[in-house]
Amino acid sequence: MPDDDTPPDPREGLAIVAAQQRRVRDSDVDDRVLFGVWGVAWLLGYGAQWWTATTSPTRTATGVGGLVFGVLAVAGLVVTLVHVTRATHGLAGTSRQVGAMYGWAWMLGFVGQGLLVAGVVRADASPVVVTVVANGVACLVVGLLYMAGGALWREVSMYALGGWMILTAAAAGLVAMPAGYLVMSLAGGGGMLVGAALAAVRRRRA
Repeated sequence: MPDDDTPPDPREGLAIVAAQQRRVRDSDVDDRVLFGVWGVAWLLGYGAQWWTATTSPTRTATGVGGLVFGVLAVAGLVVTLVHVTRATHGLAGTSRQVGAMYGWAWMLGFVGQGLLVAGVVRADASPVVVTVVANGVACLVVGLLYMAGGALWREVSMYALGGWMILTAAAAGLVAMPAGYLVMSLAGGGGMLVGAALAAVRRRRA
C-alpha cells in the first residue's frame, strides 16, 4: 500500500504542468491562422480583381477576378469559423448558445450585404458604385464580426484583425477604381501577412 506521506515526484509535477500548458496553447485562437488566411485571401483575391479591372472599360473587376476573390473569401470564412469553433470548444464561458448566435450573425450579416447590393443594382447605380458598396459592406460585416468575436473571447489579435479590415476598406473606398483594389490587396492583405509573421515570431520567443 503506497505511503500517503511520500512527497510527490517532481518529474510528475512538471509533466502535469507541461500538459496543462499544451492544453491552454492548443485551445488558443491562433493569430497566425487568422492573419495568414485572410492575408492570402486579400492579397491574391483583390490583386486578381485589380489586374482584371485595369483592362475593363468600367474600371471594375471582371468575372474572373470576382470569381477568384469569391472562392478565396469563402475559404477564409470556412477556415475562420472552423478554427474559432475548435479553439474555443469546451472553454469556460463559451457556451453552445453563444457559438450558435455568433454563427447566425455571420450568415445574417452576409444575407443583408447581398440584399443591400441587390438594392443598389436595382437603383441603377454605376458599376463603380456597386463595386465600392459590395466590397465596403462585406469588409464591414467581416471586420465587425471579428471585433465582436475578439471581444467575446478576449482575443486581442482577432479584435485587431477586424479593426484593420475596416480601416483598410474605408481607405480603399476613398480611392478611385481600380486603385482601390490595389489598396485592399497590398495594405489589407500585405498588412495581415506582416501581422502573421510578427505573431509567429512572438510565439516562437514565448
